[in-house]
Amino acid sequence: MTEGTAAATAADASADASADARPTKIMYVAEATAHGGRDGHVTSQDGHIRLKVAMPPELGGDGNGTNPEQLFAAGYSSCFHNALILVGRREGYDLTGSTVAAKVGIGPNRQRGYGLAVALSVSLPVLDREVATRLVDAAHEVCPYSNATRGNIDVTILLG
Repeated sequence: MTEGTAAATAADASADASADARPTKIMYVAEATAHGGRDGHVTSQDGHIRLKVAMPPELGGDGNGTNPEQLFAAGYSSCFHNALILVGRREGYDLTGSTVAAKVGIGPNRQRGYGLAVALSVSLPVLDREVATRLVDAAHEVCPYSNATRGNIDVTILLG
């Protein structure tokens, strides 16, 4: 290893440590099981989720069921919205009437696999644009889905 590489590696490790978004304590664990992959069903350990999954027509399936991208969109939008409500409350704002919608796209990547892209559409109708932007940026730092995906997939946030 050259001196320049060692310095770069040390800088990278320092940057990784300062941006570490891993939990320091696990407060809840969700558990789900897939049976049959994209043409089967999924269940949660507590029985609240029992869904048929199917490939969407765009990927060659019949579309007669939900799919992992829809489930990811539901999870990300609800998690991001909760983070938004949390940071809004911390700053004294009532975000009643706000919404977050997620679009999750899937397609081939350069490594001969598949990748995801996310677009979050945030509506904060009672706030001016400057305040809304500040709250959305703060929510993006707080949200566990944003922290998990940061640097791994493209996430676009649209403020409407």
